[in-house]
Amino acid sequence: MKRLLPALFLAFAALPALAQTPAAPPAAHPAQAARPPHVPLQQAFEQANVTHDGHLTLEQAKAADMSTVARHFIAIDKDKKGYVTVTEIRDYFRANRHAHSTAKPTTPPPAATPQKSS
Repeated sequence: MKRLLPALFLAFAALPALAQTPAAPPAAHPAQAARPPHVPLQQAFEQANVTHDGHLTLEQAKAADMSTVARHFIAIDKDKKGYVTVTEIRDYFRANRHAHSTAKPTTPPPAATPQKSS
């Protein structure tokens, strides 16, 4: 009986720890947790183009959270029509990617070396 009482006390003391639910594992990076999965351009364009006319306006791009297209909208809309097509978006980013891959990195000028005075 003397041994039973301490054993029961320990069992009851451990119950609250067993009743807790385990915490969810933390996300690898906070920005990754909030970022939606990658959506192909064609699918994103179709979802954003609520008029289904093949013409995406700046307002539609912003509303659909196509932030990269919205940021570059003026450059993509070369003809200043007020809308862009999926082909124009694709062509713009293809050319932009090509420009970045062929650009030669600029090297900073060599640091000035202090001259010793005699």
